[in-house]
Amino acid sequence: MRVTQTMLTNNMLRNLSNSYERLGKYQDQLNTQKKITKPSDDPVIAIKGMRYRTDLNEIEQYKRNLSEAYTWMESSDDAMDKMTQALQRVRELTVQASTGTNGPDEKENIAVEIKQLKEHIATIANTKVGNKHLFNGTNTTDAPVNLAGNQISLSTNDVLLEVSKNVHINVNVKPNDLLKGSNTNDIFTELDNLVNDLNSDGDVSSYLDSLDSHMTNVIAVRADLGARYNRIELIDDRLGSQEVIANKIISENEDAEMEKVIIGLTTAEAVHRASLGIGSRIIQPTLMDFLR
Repeated sequence: MRVTQTMLTNNMLRNLSNSYERLGKYQDQLNTQKKITKPSDDPVIAIKGMRYRTDLNEIEQYKRNLSEAYTWMESSDDAMDKMTQALQRVRELTVQASTGTNGPDEKENIAVEIKQLKEHIATIANTKVGNKHLFNGTNTTDAPVNLAGNQISLSTNDVLLEVSKNVHINVNVKPNDLLKGSNTNDIFTELDNLVNDLNSDGDVSSYLDSLDSHMTNVIAVRADLGARYNRIELIDDRLGSQEVIANKIISENEDAEMEKVIIGLTTAEAVHRASLGIGSRIIQPTLMDFLR
């Protein structure tokens, strides 16, 4: 086969173009610190990267769900703490009213304070975080307690948040468990009866047991919430470890090894310079050069 000057020139230009492409690839890796800049550079790395990032996005979503769970549980725990204190005060007033030293006027004054405590407990039961009621199950838009309308929600619905793969945690306290439990009457009905007996100068010592039962019930509900809170802390710690591992895997899959990139770039530059030097010798003088 006859090799012409044009063939030599075209081959030289093609090889120089390939050399420029290699230099561009190494420069992109040096600038981005990534092995690839587009999927076509290495489809295997690209596909693995998509899968790993999907896993990382799931972990980040679970951590956001955990943040929501912490908000629900911590706010609920604080509310139940205040409710326990209010019930304890009601009990102290009931003990005071049970002694024979208090007359009708004193009992009426005690009834006034207990009525205020009842309204305070109702306010606690209607606690909101953001625009969500904490103690009305999945019906977060409506208040569970309406004293004016004598309406009390006894919902048994759970508010479930997915905090890990196929793991759902109930983050709420159900009003039925908190305000009634195993007692015959709910807290507000019991307090209404107590106030009525105080105003009629009746014997209120019998209410001590029911008040103790309600306080014990609130404490038990709070303990159950605490157990769930401890569990999500363990899940949070595990998700933190998974996030570190996921980021490490993504880095190993996508990040370029800078030592290899710099050495490869230096080598490619040397080859390119040599190609330019050889190419200048391949292009032979033409008739036009002699006519100058």
